[in-house]
Amino acid sequence: MGETGERHGFLSGVIEMVITVAVAIAVALLLRTFVFEVYEVPTGSMLETIQEGDRLVGEKITYRYSEPKQGDIVTFSNPDGSDTTLIKRVIATGGQTVNLVDGVVYVDGVALDEPYTLGKASYPLDYSLTGVTMSYPYTVPEGSVWVMGDNRTNSLDSRYFGAVSVDDITSRAVFIFWPFSDAQTL
Repeated sequence: MGETGERHGFLSGVIEMVITVAVAIAVALLLRTFVFEVYEVPTGSMLETIQEGDRLVGEKITYRYSEPKQGDIVTFSNPDGSDTTLIKRVIATGGQTVNLVDGVVYVDGVALDEPYTLGKASYPLDYSLTGVTMSYPYTVPEGSVWVMGDNRTNSLDSRYFGAVSVDDITSRAVFIFWPFSDAQTL
């Protein structure tokens, strides 16, 4: 093979590699934008279900076709306007009434069975993001959800920032993949 053929072969290989890398990056960005995202949990607000530092996958397709349901674990943009993504459990959906009585959460007058809280009491907070203390019973506006961390004694959740718009939910948490000792479906 001559020098021209070798240069053509090398150049062709470089172009093929650049195209392959560009396509791989485009596919990864599309998947991250529309299908799933990886999150690292920054706090212990979801203990013992999710540990601080766990990495999990949140899928983004379900809520394009349906609304969040009670019990779903969701990620959403922090209502305080920061770039932080929060993760909490949906306790009630639009139109439902939440009440906190003697450390127990009631939705539409029925006490919730919440083994994931490990018996920690769910009391109202004495402060809120808006400076106005939440009052109970509270009716969740349509198009919103009431979310709470499983670690009820250490979670800034809807008791702090109010109901979360369904439009602000970024994904439904599906499984923890890291560290392996915590790996589980959610």
